[in-house]
Amino acid sequence: MKRHITTLALLILTLHLSAQQVKVESSLSSVEMLVGEQVELSVKATADKDATVEFPEEALIPQGVEVLGFNDAPDLLVDGDQVCRQRNYVLTSFVDTLYYLPPLKVKVNGKEFPTNKLALKVLTVDVDTTKFDEYFGPKDVQDNPFDWELDDFSVPFWLSIVFVVLMALFFYLYLRLRDNKPIIARIRIVKRLLPHQKAMKAIEEIKADKIVTAEDPKEYYTRLTDALRKYIEERYGFSAMEMTSSEIIDQLMKNADQESLNELHQLFLTADLVKFAKYSTLINENDANLVNAVDFINKTKIEQPVNAEPVKPELTVEEQRSKRSRTALIISLSVIFASCMVLFIYIAYCIYEVL
Repeated sequence: MKRHITTLALLILTLHLSAQQVKVESSLSSVEMLVGEQVELSVKATADKDATVEFPEEALIPQGVEVLGFNDAPDLLVDGDQVCRQRNYVLTSFVDTLYYLPPLKVKVNGKEFPTNKLALKVLTVDVDTTKFDEYFGPKDVQDNPFDWELDDFSVPFWLSIVFVVLMALFFYLYLRLRDNKPIIARIRIVKRLLPHQKAMKAIEEIKADKIVTAEDPKEYYTRLTDALRKYIEERYGFSAMEMTSSEIIDQLMKNADQESLNELHQLFLTADLVKFAKYSTLINENDANLVNAVDFINKTKIEQPVNAEPVKPELTVEEQRSKRSRTALIISLSVIFASCMVLFIYIAYCIYEVL
């Protein structure tokens, strides 16, 4: 028997503690208001996080007070695991008197909890009926005519249309200009080399490739004689590249000394034997022929001042047409951009004057 009494007492204590954890209250945003104004009736319920809270959809409001609607506020976390839930009811009244607002019933986990009692006082505005001529009724909706020709916004409007069209044209031409590859014609300064300088440069390259040319004497003599032929052609002014060795020697008989010609004739003869008769030369013989070539160049060279000449690249017809098109696009973009800036400033000025 004692056990049952103890269990019943614990159950009653538990229910009592659970009921104490639920807190329900209500408040008004203002206890007084003028006729036709609005106030908020806030109902708050503080309970466990997992508790089910049900606010009344339609509050029990006395006659003369209207409920315009309600909205739920975000939940707020309070001490421990409890959450405060809130619903705001919008009230209004058009009758001036003192209203008693009965408690609202909020259900928490299916159990009803009443809120506190409230009072709302509705005030009216005193009107001096002896001066009724100073009061006027509401005005009707006015029909204001809109005339494009007389309206101050017509000019900025049409100029804005022109501005938008010009900006669209500007971006279109800009994309055309960006997608086209630019043609930049730069002037290069070319330093002219004298014939003997070109020949000596070619011979220096042959010396640098001495190991390679030693394994292939045909390539060695081909490069050496080509360097000499180009030098003779530029130095004496005849087509040495297209002449045989004998023809070159006969042509040089008028200008070079006999000793230099004998050495040059021996060099060309050895080169012909190597290239056409598979003649095998000695290393010292190759070196001697190289020395003879250098000696011939030094004896016959003419020193002249080196002139640096500007070389202008020549553009094709298509490149010239593309260059002219790009120039026209750049000029058009500049004009359109300037026009847009002027229009924008003028439109802003017109709007500022109207406002």
